Amino acid sequence: MPCTNPRTRLSILRTALPITLIAALSAGIFQQAGLFEPSLRENGAYEPQTVVIPPRTYKYRSDGEFLKGTVAVDPPMKTVAAESLTITKYQVTAAEYANCVMDGACAAADASSTAAADIPVTGVSFDDAVAYARWLSDKTGDYWTLPTDEQLAQAAGKGFPDDALGLDPDNRNPAIRWLADYEREARERSKRDPVPRPSGGFGENEYGLADFGGNVWEWTSTCHRRVHLYQNGSVRASEAICGVYVTVAGHRSPVSSFIRDPKGGGCSVGTPPDNLGFRLVKSTKWYAPLLKKLREAGRLT
Repeated sequence: MPCTNPRTRLSILRTALPITLIAALSAGIFQQAGLFEPSLRENGAYEPQTVVIPPRTYKYRSDGEFLKGTVAVDPPMKTVAAESLTITKYQVTAAEYANCVMDGACAAADASSTAAADIPVTGVSFDDAVAYARWLSDKTGDYWTLPTDEQLAQAAGKGFPDDALGLDPDNRNPAIRWLADYEREARERSKRDPVPRPSGGFGENEYGLADFGGNVWEWTSTCHRRVHLYQNGSVRASEAICGVYVTVAGHRSPVSSFIRDPKGGGCSVGTPPDNLGFRLVKSTKWYAPLLKKLREAGRLT
């Protein structure tokens, strides 16, 4: 019959006891501070319709501007193993956003974006979208945030754009890339249809996500970045440019956080988006109430 050496049992006890005491003490502190207390739900009417994207592994082309020396190259592909994701089925509508404005928690969208209630709200900045996410969190008791670029790629499925030009990364002739960029932008301009449609007007993807890739570019919480590579393709340096965030629809477009009208400037590269809007992700993690409390305390954005 197997037995445990007394010294081994004592060693395990000495290791486990402090961990147990720390966990219990931490739980008590969090409980006293109210960090794990469920938030009160003011009104179920504010709860948006969501879809649950199943866990999946997918190929994802990294976001950002990648440079090998001084020459721009296509970002690399990587494999992402993602957990399930709860995301709003539709982009936030003008009517939904107006509720936040009436509460005094959001700034009114640009007058030029005034639309019917079931039209996605446009003329909103990154800062506006973050303010709405906080307001909705207060109203529903859940923890809502903008999706990251990777999360949007997970939810968009086959409809997520691949911005690669497919050029030889070792080619040092800048004219070839300039020509490829020009041809791509010309194709994008020829497809432009800038008038927003009612929710559902661009259909649904394989996961039931509606309207992704239409003419409303969606804000993400992902900072634009510039990545410098060695000649062998490994990363030499990576510079996050927070204050400029990735927006996505027909292509990725980095936009300054305060911009509401992308056609008026603020786009770092490429054809500017037709419109700027957003959808949100709901955290289903057990510690979501803690994240919400930390955000309310100014510890999270």
